[in-house]
Amino acid sequence: MELALSVGLLAVVFWLIFRAAAQRNQLPIVEPVSSPSSNVPRVTIIVPARNEQLNIGPCIGALLDQNYPKEHLTIIAVDDHSTDSTYAVASSIAGRSSQAKVVQSPALPPHWVGKSHACWIGSSISRTEDEWLCFIDADVEAEPELVASAMHVALSQQLDLLSLTPRLRLGSVAERLVIPCGLYLMGFCQNLALVQSQGSDMVTATGQFMLVRKRVYESVGGHAAVRDAICEDVQLALLIKRAGGRVILQDGKFLLSARMYTGWSSLWTGISKNLVDMLGGERATLITAAIAFALSWACVLIPALDAASCARGIPGSCIALIPALMGSLAAFGFHVAGSLYFQIPFWYGLLFPFGYSIGACIAIESLRRRRRRRIVWKGRTYP
Repeated sequence: MELALSVGLLAVVFWLIFRAAAQRNQLPIVEPVSSPSSNVPRVTIIVPARNEQLNIGPCIGALLDQNYPKEHLTIIAVDDHSTDSTYAVASSIAGRSSQAKVVQSPALPPHWVGKSHACWIGSSISRTEDEWLCFIDADVEAEPELVASAMHVALSQQLDLLSLTPRLRLGSVAERLVIPCGLYLMGFCQNLALVQSQGSDMVTATGQFMLVRKRVYESVGGHAAVRDAICEDVQLALLIKRAGGRVILQDGKFLLSARMYTGWSSLWTGISKNLVDMLGGERATLITAAIAFALSWACVLIPALDAASCARGIPGSCIALIPALMGSLAAFGFHVAGSLYFQIPFWYGLLFPFGYSIGACIAIESLRRRRRRRIVWKGRTYP
């Protein structure tokens, strides 16, 4: 029995590592374009913001520093009824350039989620001659080459929607423990080759950066068509793909960075609000959380039990210890390498069972909120 568990652990760990590596290869890295052509499409960047006083200034400032031709670029920040100084900070930064303006969102209509409404307001006041719209979260900081590089990819690959994943900045203990494990889990679970194929009825995208053809956006109804969706980014991308549009997610780590959460409270609330949607429903969420919890601790407990049995001279235990240690060392090595990739202390990789355990608790919270049919985010409660 011990040998079977040990070999099973080794096989599962190596399979997951190879699977995650394969998923990584399905996400092309967008390289910076330093000298964009002067003959480029007009684009409006829309930044929805609610209670983002610490992020909105650096976000708008970086967008104003884009190397994209200034006459072809407009920036609209939409303040979504912030209760802090978001509007004042955004107005102060935007006032330095004729490229940018800040508007306040009208009252939130019934059955709308605030972010979708802010995005919709921004799109409705974009220039009529715009060919593209670009939606960027307020916690994103852009490199000067972001818009030019994204537009180059969208045009060269004839895309209708390009979404880019940012380089994540992880500051607190909560972020460093949980977020990497969540991303590894998505790598273990997703089949990006299938999801990103044009013939698939699935899609993946992130609302942190979405560059979309304006006529395609309007043809599917824009954010008004996903007004009540908590994961509005994925739902909008899915509408466009089902309408025949080309939708791709790529790696933008050289072009943009983001700090999504700042500690336990924001992380717990932010992830739990849409984890059920991200993992494919209530049943899938429960199963995934249980497997992640059990397997992560198996990497600790199985070698420990084998070692204890070996020390007591139980037959076969010392042999079982060999594959158990190989599987465990591979798992720890994978997570330590991940910590170095995220530029956080390596020892966070040694704590990965705690990361998956906290993630399982967040999954239970997400299920609880879903059953109560109520989601709270940034001071609002959504059905």
